[in-house]
Amino acid sequence: FSCEWAQAYFRFCEPYSDLAYALEAEKGGTRTILMAVQAHIIKYLLFVRNTEYTHLERLRRTSRQEQGEALAAALADTLWAAGGGGRATISLLAPALHLMPSGAYKPDNFTERIQLFEFSEKAAAQEFIFDHINCFTGEGSHGVILFLYSLLFSRTLER
Repeated sequence: FSCEWAQAYFRFCEPYSDLAYALEAEKGGTRTILMAVQAHIIKYLLFVRNTEYTHLERLRRTSRQEQGEALAAALADTLWAAGGGGRATISLLAPALHLMPSGAYKPDNFTERIQLFEFSEKAAAQEFIFDHINCFTGEGSHGVILFLYSLLFSRTLER
């Protein structure tokens, strides 16, 4: 992965601002993934989340907690769809290596630390993501790459 990809994570604009619902996206390859997730975030905030505000106010009156809930729902929806509606796999980074480099494989100190968590219920996957939301939103978390790995493993390499 390029430096741009390695630094990419899911980052919202300030809570309770005009763009509280929006992910910040740099120019480049990660923008397409962020925008696909953004569509699911808006869908969640407008049509799933219970609030007394009108549609436009629903988007502006989004707290930090609600941003995390919306992102967890968006990621879970996408992974669930990639898994064919019957499974989702979530990739997180473990502190220790899970794969020992061998042969022609060039270690990157990232792939060797991927840990997979499989879910057969979408609600459980969404709750797990929310419980580990900092793995996707923290600076230096490689959140977009983790989501990309999660998509690949949810879809399965065979499919």
